[in-house]
Amino acid sequence: MQLVSNPKAKEVFNAYPMHIKSKMLYLRELVLEVAKKETSIESLEETLKWGEPSYITKYGSTIRMDWKAKSPNQYALYFQCSSNLVSTFKTIYKNEFKFEGKRAIVLILEDELPESELKHCILLALTYHKRKHLPPLGA
Repeated sequence: MQLVSNPKAKEVFNAYPMHIKSKMLYLRELVLEVAKKETSIESLEETLKWGEPSYITKYGSTIRMDWKAKSPNQYALYFQCSSNLVSTFKTIYKNEFKFEGKRAIVLILEDELPESELKHCILLALTYHKRKHLPPLGA
């Protein structure tokens, strides 16, 4: 898997407060790990959308991530609200995650990260256009 990374994304990660930066870099590592393991993903673009680190694949739906000072105890993975990704995640993982409408999985800083479940959600997003016709996304 080829990673094409915009250097400005690194600047955004470096600008987070130290206790947030480690959480955000860990989310980034999860996205990269999932992309590397999925053989159908030939390249992953790391860029900025709305000033937030974002990940795009040929057959995927964009994943964004961010922490906002106005909600200092949480950070999130954002998905295209016009997709059925978050509604699928709510069906499969209603007890594992908190959600924001149709667009985000909200993670609480103090909580343990449900890593395998989150990796599954990342995989569904990175391969969305190959799965969107399957109920529930072939999960």
